[in-house]
Amino acid sequence: MSQVIYALKGKSILFNKLIEFLALKKSMSALLLMVIFVGMGEKLAERFLPKYIEVLGGGALAIGLLNGLDNLLSALYSLPGGYLSDLIGFKKSLVIFNLFAMTGYVIVIVFPSWQAAVIGAVFFISWDALSLPATMSLVSKVLPDKKRTMGVTMHSLVRRLPMALGPLAGGYFIDAYGIQTGIRYSFMLALALAVISLIMQQIIMEEDPSSRDKKDISAPWAGLFSPKLKALLISDIFIRFCEQIPYAFIVLWCLGDRESGISAKISAFDFGILTAVEMTAAILIYIPVAHFADRGSKKPFVIITFAFFTAFPAVLYYSHTYTALTFAFILRGFKEFGEPARKAMILDLVPEDRRAYTYGVYYLIRDIIVSVAAFGGAFLWRHSPALNLAAAFAFGLIGTFYFVIAGKDIE
Repeated sequence: MSQVIYALKGKSILFNKLIEFLALKKSMSALLLMVIFVGMGEKLAERFLPKYIEVLGGGALAIGLLNGLDNLLSALYSLPGGYLSDLIGFKKSLVIFNLFAMTGYVIVIVFPSWQAAVIGAVFFISWDALSLPATMSLVSKVLPDKKRTMGVTMHSLVRRLPMALGPLAGGYFIDAYGIQTGIRYSFMLALALAVISLIMQQIIMEEDPSSRDKKDISAPWAGLFSPKLKALLISDIFIRFCEQIPYAFIVLWCLGDRESGISAKISAFDFGILTAVEMTAAILIYIPVAHFADRGSKKPFVIITFAFFTAFPAVLYYSHTYTALTFAFILRGFKEFGEPARKAMILDLVPEDRRAYTYGVYYLIRDIIVSVAAFGGAFLWRHSPALNLAAAFAFGLIGTFYFVIAGKDIE
């Protein structure tokens, strides 16, 4: 009996050490569960919305409008998201953000038109942007400095699970029921998952004790951005141009749009598999990278991730078979190599008393500017998919080399 008790204690110690290593405190665990359920619902159909819009009569400009709105609204939502998180705390603000996203799901379910899809997206694409400052605030408040990169990593890793599984389920619905009905079924499931997430969040997540009065966070810009944070922001903007110029059109390229030269017929489910491959590649590198990034310099990790961002559009252009596309999407997954380190670097560089708000301002500036790339990508694609991908590659090179020269680490 004593040996059994000793063995159980040993397992308990190992389990506790694993929990500590992965930074899985109670509120963090609640956050990760919420990310899985809400994220799974969002990603069921999000990757296929450009095709849905096309089928319902929207053209390339409508698809560009969707992607541009994604970036623009992500920028606009990040500021009130950070402000509200600092004002009423991360738990209450996350409830509001979930309800906002659920409204978008209902619009797409009830109104089967491409215009309704764009309007609904105004609501459901808000969740990630609205919740990110609150999420980063939670990480900074419940975890010590030396565990922040791991906390951001666990959030990023768990986000990739629905990104990998959601398109598979969404692709199945589309292949089984067609684009229009399959998308609406996907959003019905998304709505149900969001309700489950809301219930679990209220049961598990602890209240934020440090939410502050509105007057304490009213100064809009003063003292928020240090020279180091400005350098990171500028390079990040160029890199997001690289990402967003072709982003909405990648599904069209893979499904055999003009000039892609794809030799095999690829279904929506096949594209879901490519997305799953991408997310699996990201998941495999997250934890080891976070462990080393927390122990030393973050800049090399950010440089490497910027290099992967840059390489993807060039490799995609030369991917004309499913095998080549698989390699390209593995490379795309590797772009997450230093993303947690980049987010942790932002947390280290923002004022401690206004973390969520400053994080929101950072994304407001970045994504308003990058929304131009998303809109511009539609015009480049109409002219030539090759021009679209070449422009993305050029912006990636600029952003990477700028950060190599101007980017600074935390001293």
